[in-house]
Amino acid sequence: MGFSNLFPIKACKNLFSSCSHAGRQNQPVQYQPTRQDLLQCKDTLEQVLTENVIPFWYPQVIDFEDGGYRLNHDLKGNWRGPANKRLVTQARTLWFFSRLARTKYGTTKHLDAARQGYEFLRDRMCDKQFGGFYWEVDSSGNTTKPDKHLYGQAFGLYALSEYAMASGNSQAMSLAQKLFNLLEYHAHDPQYGGYQESFLYDWSPLPANRISYMNTASNIKLMNTHLHLMEAIMTYHLVARDRISRERLIELILAQSNAVVRKGIGTCTDRYQRNWMPLYGPDYDRVSYGHNLENIWLLIEACDTAGISNGPLLNLYRMLFSYALQYGFDREEGGFYYTGSFNAPADRQEKVWWVQAEGLVSALQIYSLTGEEVYFNCFSKTLDWIVKHQVDWEHGDWHAQVAKSKKPSGDKAGAWKSPYHNGRAIIRCLELLSSFTGP
Repeated sequence: MGFSNLFPIKACKNLFSSCSHAGRQNQPVQYQPTRQDLLQCKDTLEQVLTENVIPFWYPQVIDFEDGGYRLNHDLKGNWRGPANKRLVTQARTLWFFSRLARTKYGTTKHLDAARQGYEFLRDRMCDKQFGGFYWEVDSSGNTTKPDKHLYGQAFGLYALSEYAMASGNSQAMSLAQKLFNLLEYHAHDPQYGGYQESFLYDWSPLPANRISYMNTASNIKLMNTHLHLMEAIMTYHLVARDRISRERLIELILAQSNAVVRKGIGTCTDRYQRNWMPLYGPDYDRVSYGHNLENIWLLIEACDTAGISNGPLLNLYRMLFSYALQYGFDREEGGFYYTGSFNAPADRQEKVWWVQAEGLVSALQIYSLTGEEVYFNCFSKTLDWIVKHQVDWEHGDWHAQVAKSKKPSGDKAGAWKSPYHNGRAIIRCLELLSSFTGP
């Protein structure tokens, strides 16, 4: 399939002059794209969703034999055979089918696909004795990694809450409530805020000499985990509407807008002690541009969900975005690089699928909040890169990563790759564009 006529957007022309001064502008440039440009963006995203993303994931990843989803596909999308099933990607795929079913692009078949994932989580990944979910099971559902990490539990809560919204299934909502209460009892940190993350199978603390499934010591808090806890509790609060979930959501907003921000640098980092003191050193003083960008748009949505103003955080959003543009954005081709050291151009310049997805939705989300030109231009140029180079029009879905030479690599589906990042980004961007143009 060709793409030459998909995306001749003209709005990118001023990006370079705008982005280099984005964090210093006294009078940010306001920009109103034409209705034709907005509709063209919308048509392009609809085409990527309906002709590239959805057909790859449905129905081929449905495991009709053992339940759940089979996620073990190579660069060309060929299934390699049975593989272990990890909570993170089983839950993310359940979330995607549930979320898709709530859009005009989804069907009852996609809701059935979500039910398939929900029943596998409920019947095979749920710890009936101690509560919560196992980190991993084999292809048939036998436990292989029984310990608990809140990164995985967050996606369990996220998926259950979304499925409950899509299906109206009261049992799914009950399971979500039990999981939220379990996290409140075992993991919430009333002294320092946020959550402790690493536990044994029975929810006793992970011993100090053990490394968690997220490759951290037992007492470490991750920006990444708390980012997805914020996302999960935001979705849970939309269905539960209780006081405690709103309080925890606001607490996580504070953590993600303050505790994980390195104030003298203007960016976020990932690893912290329990009291939110950052870990220092070459391994820790690095920036994940994708997480910066993801943090921006999820904070915007979390504030909206909690019913609090984004106004006091606007300068933070601009600062984080400006840092990613200055050091992590490819001004020639579009798209965001992977990681880099402080205050220096990215030194890992591969373009990873999820980073492009987060950059896309973050740019459009902050544009919808500010109306400032730099963000729409970044959205346009990132979409251009995605359509031309990240999307695999021949074999389906997006390449896991693309080198500077434009050579793709990585699996299409696996322990960490699912339809969550790009599916979520496209759906949210289509909602935002519809708010500009009308349905």
